[in-house]
Amino acid sequence: MTIKDYLHPRYLAGVKEFVEFAYLGKDPTYKLPCPCKGCNNFEDQTMEVMKSHLCGGIVESYTRWVYHGERFEDSDEDENDNIVLDEENSESDDIQEMLNDVGTANFGENWRNSGEHNRDIPNKQEGEASKFLRLLSEAEKSLYPGCDKYSKLSFVVHILHLKTMNRWTCKSIDMLLKFLIQVFPMASIPSSYYDAKNLIRELGLKCEKIHACENDCALYWKENESLDHCPNEKCKAPRYKSPGSKIPRKVLRYFPLKSRLQRLFINKEIAQDMRWHKERRVPKENTMTHPADSIAWKEFDNSHPSFAEDPRNVRLGLSTDGFNPYGNMNNAYSIWPVILVPYNLPPWKCLKDPFFLLSMIIPGPKCIGNDMDIFFRPLIDELKEFFDTGFETYDAAVGEKFMLRAALLWTISDFPAYAYLSGWSTKGYKACPICLDDTTSVYLRNGLKCCYMGHRRFLPADHKWRRERKSFDGKSDLRQPVRTLSGEEIFEQLQEFDQMVFGKAPELLKEKKRKRMQNQSNWLKKSIFFELPYWSTNKIRHNLDIMHIVKNVCEILLATVMGTGHKNRDTWQAREDLKEMRLREELHLQTQGDSKVMPAACYTLSRSEKQKLCQFLSSLKFPDGFASNISHCVKPKECQISGMKSHDYHVFLQRLLPLAIRGMLPKDVSQTLVELSNFFRKICSRTLYVDELDAQEKNIVVILCKLEKIFPPNFFDVMVHL
Repeated sequence: MTIKDYLHPRYLAGVKEFVEFAYLGKDPTYKLPCPCKGCNNFEDQTMEVMKSHLCGGIVESYTRWVYHGERFEDSDEDENDNIVLDEENSESDDIQEMLNDVGTANFGENWRNSGEHNRDIPNKQEGEASKFLRLLSEAEKSLYPGCDKYSKLSFVVHILHLKTMNRWTCKSIDMLLKFLIQVFPMASIPSSYYDAKNLIRELGLKCEKIHACENDCALYWKENESLDHCPNEKCKAPRYKSPGSKIPRKVLRYFPLKSRLQRLFINKEIAQDMRWHKERRVPKENTMTHPADSIAWKEFDNSHPSFAEDPRNVRLGLSTDGFNPYGNMNNAYSIWPVILVPYNLPPWKCLKDPFFLLSMIIPGPKCIGNDMDIFFRPLIDELKEFFDTGFETYDAAVGEKFMLRAALLWTISDFPAYAYLSGWSTKGYKACPICLDDTTSVYLRNGLKCCYMGHRRFLPADHKWRRERKSFDGKSDLRQPVRTLSGEEIFEQLQEFDQMVFGKAPELLKEKKRKRMQNQSNWLKKSIFFELPYWSTNKIRHNLDIMHIVKNVCEILLATVMGTGHKNRDTWQAREDLKEMRLREELHLQTQGDSKVMPAACYTLSRSEKQKLCQFLSSLKFPDGFASNISHCVKPKECQISGMKSHDYHVFLQRLLPLAIRGMLPKDVSQTLVELSNFFRKICSRTLYVDELDAQEKNIVVILCKLEKIFPPNFFDVMVHL
């Protein structure tokens, strides 16, 4: 990696070694991800092509060959050359190693001696250490006499893993365990699912069940823990389902963050990877491959030097979304999991399932809405403590304890959840969370919706389109671009804002219902995240999921071009709005006898062109894992495309759209759509280049202006505007 002369014999020898390792046991014609600077593991190449590409340089940050067969675990070749792995004992050894790591982290190096009075362990932890020793004894106890492969603990872990992977019910587990006890009476098998859970409970990572008001007014937590009714005077809903019962009406399942962050440093390899962003990342000018390369990360470090001093301090991202757990759309139920992601890890690890930290599960059945702040209270209190003082954590990589701190950098969500997290309403005249009060919007009386145009204000001041009237909205636009407010400015605005009253009680809902005027701000609440001492200084606080934007834009675009579906924006209402706005007379409805006819637009396809497009999509075949079978979503005879998932739209807009519309639409229309496709493909790349992003920021303004000249106003909903 450090050799810059790509013709140097040592570098060429390294290329040969890498290619031989990657193609060990594989056909040379088989295509693998190419790690050269041009492909960046995104394009697959054969063995010979990969060799030639690597002669021009390899991606410097690709130090662990995870795409070419190298495992996450570090291996010492000198020590392992003469070792034959015992498959029968490897699983039990893993359990033992895990327990040793957990015990050392929680109770110190001499935790095994907690049966005697150990000065290294505080008195209040002696009981916990004794419980953990009992768990260790279960790991050392054979499942039955003569069984060397499974201990009682490893057997329980496997059973619970199978339950999760195969979605077994609790009742089915109970029946299975009872049957196994009858068949193998000599085995130490737990009698029920409840007993199995109790056995592994001492491993930690417990779930706290916090009772909540059924109307989302408050949590029965801390000062409200002893109450039997909601503390809100206008709600007073009972806590329990019946007077004599102790069954709560609503329960928040909260998973404390402290133990989960400590667990990241128990394993030596993961503890080393938690420093990767500082010690092993290879920064490259003008390139972004990890959040640590971003301006937001660097400004956070400059604003908080004491936090940035220790690379082990954890930087987190938060994401949440609602879904129906029952899979039945007729049953209205919305549950919201909240997930945290540690960004200290390298990019090939931090977004993998094992490192996702489930923080809480917000229950339904109603959508949580702006009352989300009520349920975030335990997490925010933890994050404030973690940033101010931190907590003692054992680092297995260096074998010592240190004070670990943590900070939340930003949130990631779709557009509806953006409103709940930020407090800015994403509906109405000022739906844009970037333009805020300076959002340009027009209400369409026939379409019964707001459209968001006026993108010419972002063009250079001397651009010719700024003074053009006929091709746009009939007016010239000489306004200055919108200035993005900083976190401190938004925080000052919210200081004068009256905080909303949380809850969904009938009396509270009556107070919340108000018709927002066009000149009123869209702030609904002061977000609970502003309680974090660093939140107002973060450069980026809330992010939109690009997949959500791509899906919505592609749905609207495809439905409008095909002229089908409820997302179609070329309707008679759209033509009537054009007439009222005195725009594009050639598209106005024309009277023919007693009926009105919609003239064909330049952006719509004829029936024969629709059939060609559907036949093209139905004939496509993709490599495994690249996309789903889009042909199943196409009906060539009916000229319909429906049922595509978010990733399918992602692939269609970035890869298929330029091919699908080739030769069907007028040149200016097809060229604009190709430019839109290229824009999304470049900003969704694994490696981002700063100068390319700056160029795309200017290009998207021109693309949006071109779209304004082509499509009707109702095409520009807030998702297209974003």
